[in-house]
Amino acid sequence: MTLETTPSHSATFTPVIDKIEALGLEKLVDGFSTTDNPLAKLKFNALFGAKLLQERFNKPVIATMSMRDRNKIALQSDLLGANEFDVRAILALTGDPATISDQPNTKGVFEADSTLLLDIIRAFNSGMDYAGKPFSVAPKPIYPFSVVNSYAKNPKTLQKKMQKKIKHGTLGIITQPVYDVENAKLLLELLANVNKECCSESKSAELILGIFPITKLRTAQFLSAHVPGINVPDCWLEKLLKAGKHGVDEEYKVGFELSKKLYEDLKALHPKIHLMTANQFQIAKDILEG
Repeated sequence: MTLETTPSHSATFTPVIDKIEALGLEKLVDGFSTTDNPLAKLKFNALFGAKLLQERFNKPVIATMSMRDRNKIALQSDLLGANEFDVRAILALTGDPATISDQPNTKGVFEADSTLLLDIIRAFNSGMDYAGKPFSVAPKPIYPFSVVNSYAKNPKTLQKKMQKKIKHGTLGIITQPVYDVENAKLLLELLANVNKECCSESKSAELILGIFPITKLRTAQFLSAHVPGINVPDCWLEKLLKAGKHGVDEEYKVGFELSKKLYEDLKALHPKIHLMTANQFQIAKDILEG
């Protein structure tokens, strides 16, 4: 079980870590992740955030790195610096488009998609840089992770994406939020097919099911209508709509109960879960506590 953290628009990440500790969340999870300027909005650096989390809680942290903001030189330089501080679990993302950034006239780098970063990590794990030049001191092992949509009208599309990322070396694939157990079963089946048919045992990967609790109808409607690769079941929308007619508290209660049950059902099916709450850590605690 890992918990996503989002660094803030601030020169310090410590208040976020303090909130986690105040709630005792570090005792309920096996590790954390840090996001890298999501939605192209300026935030505290994910690699430094991962270092601070590891120092505080002595638990592994997956640090996100986006292709949007770095060329090959910067990617490799950041990996080298992070390596000495044992920030060595890396989530490779292509990144949201720079056109939606809150910084004026921002341009994305995008030398390639996230598979380039996976290739760079594979080179580092062989003791050389992406150009094939051996390091004077080889980096310690780096553990690459990737993401995949949780839903597609054609499941074979998801399977092909999983296959591509595994062939480029990913060890774990984190899904976008899942809202249906049958959907989760399908994703597990697709990954099993890839691991069995296309990859040697040394190249197989684990699936990590993403969960994002929904406590508002507005959130459910936004995810359903505007975020590709996520499917919020109609029954969730109907229940939240009905509950909302009885007030905000009832809407929250119903949404939380749906999310809590989903978490418990997914945990029983496949205990490798990544919880995303947009730093609403009280919700995370309520979900995780029995």
